[in-house]
Amino acid sequence: MALTETAYAKINLALHVRRRREDGYHELETLFAFVDAGDVLTAKTADRDEVRTVGEFASALTDPFDNLVAKALGKLPRADGLAITLAKNLPVAAGLGGGSADAGAVFRIVRERCGLPGDWHARAAALGADVPACVESLTCIGRGTGTELEPVENDLAGTPVLLVNPRIPVPTGPIFKAWDGHDGGPLAGRSAGEIARLNTNDLERIALALHPQIAEVLTAMEGTAPFLHRMSGSGATCFSLYDSVEALGDAAGRIARDHPDWWQMQGKLR
Repeated sequence: MALTETAYAKINLALHVRRRREDGYHELETLFAFVDAGDVLTAKTADRDEVRTVGEFASALTDPFDNLVAKALGKLPRADGLAITLAKNLPVAAGLGGGSADAGAVFRIVRERCGLPGDWHARAAALGADVPACVESLTCIGRGTGTELEPVENDLAGTPVLLVNPRIPVPTGPIFKAWDGHDGGPLAGRSAGEIARLNTNDLERIALALHPQIAEVLTAMEGTAPFLHRMSGSGATCFSLYDSVEALGDAAGRIARDHPDWWQMQGKLR
């Protein structure tokens, strides 16, 4: 019997960089949130693990040794193999944690079929800093490199959200490398809504300097009157939050008319 799981798109409602560590990674504080749409994984029991990729952005995943779905399968002990078809609907290197979300979906599939090992969090963190948060895909605060998770009051659940990407890949490494050492400070606020409104994304100004197309997206989003719009993660995807589904639909239609070459996805925050 096939099991289908959505790899929910991850967005950073706020992100403060605190310091560069001796190992080259960065300490940060971020507010993770997840959209109720994303890539889709379909899994069937098989003699051995297999991964097949389809969808709009399948061609971007050309290295089988760098596929986080395959890596996640390799991290989880099981009696049987899994043949997974990944419908790659999210752009790659887009600030949406697409690969991490795919890996998180694999963890949920394995949990449903046979359970996860007790050290699943460490196994997830070994795949990437965003992966532990993507396993549960619930709004939370991430500290350290993003793997130290803390629950938060989620008063934004159900909020209509629009994701827009100008179809440019923005690798994470160069953005963090260009960080100027300014400590963004701890996140202010208590609930998800407060934290999102009171804080910023420290990587946004860096990404804008390197990729001015992102500024065009933010300007277009501002013109649709969201109550919050911002770049996610290290870019280039930006998100805007709306008070109603009708406002979201109007915004999506306007941006599609004005910028038909941009990628977009509509949904609600989980």
